[in-house]
Amino acid sequence: MIRLDIFSDPICPWCFIGKHNLFTALKGVDKDLFSIEWHPFQLNPDMPEGGMDRREYLEAKFGGKEGAIQAYLPVVEHAKSAGLNINFEAIVKTPNTLRAQCLIHWSKLEGCQDKMVQALFEAYFCHGKDIGNTNILAGIAAETGMDADVISRLFGSGQDLLEIKERDTAAREMGVRAVPTFIVAGQHVVSGAQSVELWHSVIEDIRNQLEVENTDVDQFG
Repeated sequence: MIRLDIFSDPICPWCFIGKHNLFTALKGVDKDLFSIEWHPFQLNPDMPEGGMDRREYLEAKFGGKEGAIQAYLPVVEHAKSAGLNINFEAIVKTPNTLRAQCLIHWSKLEGCQDKMVQALFEAYFCHGKDIGNTNILAGIAAETGMDADVISRLFGSGQDLLEIKERDTAAREMGVRAVPTFIVAGQHVVSGAQSVELWHSVIEDIRNQLEVENTDVDQFG
């Protein structure tokens, strides 16, 4: 099993597209090929806890309305090509994602991390939900099979907030500058929302390498 570490933020449209392309490529592939773990990286670590108006955020980030439109054109094109229905009109707030990242962290302990990441992407990009709101996050947790009451208590206690912040900082210190960033087998870095075709190529290379290693074991084991 090959370790695949993914640094992502649930409000990053390229992360949504990148996950979709990766998992599309993995359909029909041995489920034990990759051991996937999702890691926190906040696009906006200084975002106010309550988030901010999305239009104001985008215009400030991209230098006005026209800049925001131009920046998002390739996102819209790639999402459409991938078959993803992103409803940008439904998104009214850009949230602080620290607590959403905590939820992703907790979902790993429950064995449903992939499912949780997908649920957060869909909640935000398809339904415009405020995934900085702990009540909404608890509801998403319940939808993925986790205990909403336990999650609410964890949010209330501030459990793991500091750890997630430290992991975000550690990711930046190790060189992660943008998301999605994929690290294969702890050494090969794949950055950005890569195509299904590229992932097919990566998977084929890994299979070939595993076959060579297995052959070596058979000969000398």
